[in-house]
This record gives sequence, structure tokens and C-alpha cells, in this order.
Amino acid sequence: MKIVITGVTRGLGRALADWYIANGHTVAGCGRSGPAIFDLRFTHPEPNSFDAVDVTQPVKVALWSERVLGALGAPDFLINNAGLMNKPAPLWRVPAQEFDKVVAVNVAGIANVVRAFVPAMIERGSGVIVNLSSGWGRSVSAEVAPYCATKWAVEGLTKALAEELPKGMAAVPLSPGVIDTDMLRTCFADSASSYPKPEEWAKKAAPYILGLGPKDNGKSLNVGGRDDD
Repeated sequence: MKIVITGVTRGLGRALADWYIANGHTVAGCGRSGPAIFDLRFTHPEPNSFDAVDVTQPVKVALWSERVLGALGAPDFLINNAGLMNKPAPLWRVPAQEFDKVVAVNVAGIANVVRAFVPAMIERGSGVIVNLSSGWGRSVSAEVAPYCATKWAVEGLTKALAEELPKGMAAVPLSPGVIDTDMLRTCFADSASSYPKPEEWAKKAAPYILGLGPKDNGKSLNVGGRDDD
């Protein structure tokens, strides 16, 4: 399979990339950290490819997609994983610049990547778009209002996209569950260590994603298979 993953330099994105490549799939990924991308290029040589791209920049995303599509063709799976969480605080204390950045990455970033890759998938007539949601895209919690807002937006955006896709394709908002990542530690601090590490999570999540298809179009799903619709 050919798999495109955003936010690939750490956490869930890196764990997914490592698992897919180890199991014979080809991954094209992007992230904002140049040194981490450099490391990925050495760890996973061609035909895999990794580029430093900020998903909030539509022109840069378009240039990246042109290179990936030219080399690999349309992906079988497009996984929008890149995301940010605000520093926990009541909404009225979250600076406007921080709020805007969370929205730009978590919502506009997905739209930029969809705009860049999905037309080629539609032209081929197949492919699955997986947009990483969250339990906080279906519920809420204090002090993470910006993050909750974006993940609720991911749910709506993905379900609307699902209705726009031709038959044979799918768009799925997928909640990964609770995993011990840097993002989780901003909220849970040291208690995050009681949850699975990304590498352990990927052993279940990566094959689960490969099992998604047209039957799942528009469904709010969770890694592990429970349907929230």
C-alpha cells in the first residue's frame, strides 16, 4: 500500500510510519521538524519519502503533493495526523494567536492536504482518507476548548467530505484513543505514562486503518473498532 501521513516526525505519526514500512508498505510523510525529517530519510530510504512541510501553508502542501504524486501516484490511504493542543487554560485566557494556530493546524491543515491529494485519489476511483479526531471531538473537557472545537470540526468536516466522495472511496474521522504522547502530557502530566506508548498503539492501530474501506465511509470510528454513530 502507498500511505501518506502528516505529522510524521513524532508520536502517533512516527509510530504509524515505522509500522507500515516495517510491514512492507510505502510511506510518504511530512512534519515541521527539519532534523527529525532528516533522521527519517536515513532510517527509511526510498521509495519512502519525507519532507519538512507546514500543513498550514497551502502552497507548500501543494508542492509537496506534486512531488509525492509524481513519484508514487495517488495514495491508497491518506492519514491526516498533524495536530496541536493548546496549553491548558480557560478559554478566555488562551491567547488569540495560540487559538488561531490550533485551528490552522487541526482544521485548515486537513483541508489543505485534502485539496492537494484527494483529486488524484478520485481520478483513480479509490482510496481512504483518515482524519485523526479525538474523544474530545465527541465530548468536551475544561481548559482544552480550542482543541475540542477543532476536533468537533474534524468530525463535521470529514462526514461532509464523505458525502462528497464518489462511490468506492471513504472518509473516516478516527479517534485514536488515549496514548502516552507529548500532547497528552500537556494535559495529564506524568499520569500520561499509564497509557500505551505510540509504538504499542500502532501495532493495533496500523492494521486497523488498513482494514477501513467504503463500508466505513462517514462513520465516526475508534481504534479497536467501536462505531460511535
